[in-house]
Amino acid sequence: MRIYISADMEGVTGLVDADDVQPGGRDYERGRLMMAEDVNAAVRGVVAAGATDIVVNDAHGPMRNLLPEALHPAARLIRGRPKQLGMLEGLTPGHDAVVCVGYHARAGTLGVLSHSFMGHEIEDIWLDGRPVGEIGLAQATAAALGVPVMALTGDDGACAETKEWDDTIATVAVKQAHDRFAAELLPDAEARRAIEETVAAALSTPPRAPGPPPDPCALTVRWQSASVAATLLGIPGVTSVDGRTVRARGALTDLYRLFGVWMRVAASLTNQQPYC
Repeated sequence: MRIYISADMEGVTGLVDADDVQPGGRDYERGRLMMAEDVNAAVRGVVAAGATDIVVNDAHGPMRNLLPEALHPAARLIRGRPKQLGMLEGLTPGHDAVVCVGYHARAGTLGVLSHSFMGHEIEDIWLDGRPVGEIGLAQATAAALGVPVMALTGDDGACAETKEWDDTIATVAVKQAHDRFAAELLPDAEARRAIEETVAAALSTPPRAPGPPPDPCALTVRWQSASVAATLLGIPGVTSVDGRTVRARGALTDLYRLFGVWMRVAASLTNQQPYC
């Protein structure tokens, strides 16, 4: 069994503020160790389920948050950026299942550090007219590759969003959001035990084949900046919906790669790096 783990940071146990998850923040060094502990709990669950091959993709911000020496020795690490598939770099049809660790709710919803990919620069995203964030886009893109998402950890908002997208995904809420920068936290040991046990249980049955998304799909993004939207129209296949909103159609895996290009263009215009 080959398992792929995508590791974000905002939904990690104990973390509630930008200073916890951004390099240079006063609690970032502690935050990256907390991230490693959540990932390692998931890896232990994957090992308990009998996996023989485990890869972890550091999917947050600079994508250099996980210290290689802090990672469970059963897993290999994909680290750094840019990556063509971003938060799903390294995922292939040869994997049997995806586990998402430390994920967060999409922009415009109440959740700890909620946003969609670029902090305040992206206002909304739709996939075939359905509002979507990092969770839904990851699940749909993995499904397009034929790989199911089997488990996800994060705050209660992220878990609720996951269930709305695919109610068969097992979830672990490691904190309950009180606001965007406040939460009631599970004790560390309890959270890591829940992650390990839930991942092991989710993978104890043969992974199901996901239903493929429509082909072609339509990906629509509303930006805060009209300048970003106007610049993206120079990319073949990108069309305007309104002054701040652009759309492209195609196979979902191609759109996911294209979206990564859009974010790099937006970063160059706004001096804001993709956040994730």
